[in-house]
Amino acid sequence: MLLTGKKTAIIGAGPGGLTLARLLQQHGADVTIYERDADRHARQQGATLDLHEESGLRALDAAGLLDAFRAHYRPGADKLRLVDAQATIHFDQHQEEFSAPDFGHAHFRPEIDRGPLRDLLMDSLRPGTIVWNSQLQSLVPAADGWQLQFQDGQMAYADLVVGADGANSKVRARVTPLPPFFTGFTVVEGSVYEAARHVPALWELVRGGKVFALEGTQSIILSAKGDGSLAFYTCQPTAENWVQASGINFRDSAQVAAWFARDFAAWSPVWRELFTAAAYFVPRPQYCMPSISIGQPSPTLPCSATRPTSCRPTPAKA
Repeated sequence: MLLTGKKTAIIGAGPGGLTLARLLQQHGADVTIYERDADRHARQQGATLDLHEESGLRALDAAGLLDAFRAHYRPGADKLRLVDAQATIHFDQHQEEFSAPDFGHAHFRPEIDRGPLRDLLMDSLRPGTIVWNSQLQSLVPAADGWQLQFQDGQMAYADLVVGADGANSKVRARVTPLPPFFTGFTVVEGSVYEAARHVPALWELVRGGKVFALEGTQSIILSAKGDGSLAFYTCQPTAENWVQASGINFRDSAQVAAWFARDFAAWSPVWRELFTAAAYFVPRPQYCMPSISIGQPSPTLPCSATRPTSCRPTPAKA
């Protein structure tokens, strides 16, 4: 194996980084994951993920974790309702009468909550694989590999570094000179615990699956989770500096609720319940990479956002 006797560093303990670490460890590689979170319980994980036969499920099968996935995935969580701003249903997969595909089918897209997926991947790794509270600050060439500098002053060496650290990756610049560019949309993420009690109308609307509410250039996604919570994401066109320029303190639910009532004034009052019951809010400007070859940047090309969104930006003309 090419990595025999070498140290591999994976930056980021998300699903991709964890899965890669598991696959490498199965072949005897020396792998360390560096994660900025303080520990595995540091923050609430987001909405559900759908895994596809040719990608996510194939990787879990190769990692020997497909049985663990079967024990934790959520049948029916992929069912979708499309509604408008007044919560009127225009499309409902719950009403479809057909035999749903199952494991082994090319169109099977089983959903799993991010928390359980992350847990089963972490539990499959060798003890000590993940070094918590390690936010990468920089990396520079050293000998035949890389010297890693972390925010707390700690340093580490690796022969190979894999960037699995998301939209603001510190590793990306060593791979491509192209930076991510702003899509023109910002998402505000939130979560409501015990949703059946706090937002009963919306919990009933989502029916254990997902709701996409679309109206003009604005949208809201709802995603039910197995612990009874409801993850949601608003999306609308904004300036790139909107989070700072808005003056909104996103830790102050009253300020966030006032913003939503103003910017989404045409939407049904039922949506405002999210903002009186949510446990937290996180604003997320949406960035993506140009879908072209390195060396030919073009910020006008369509792209896929780096976080789940319900935005529908109009593709620019080529």
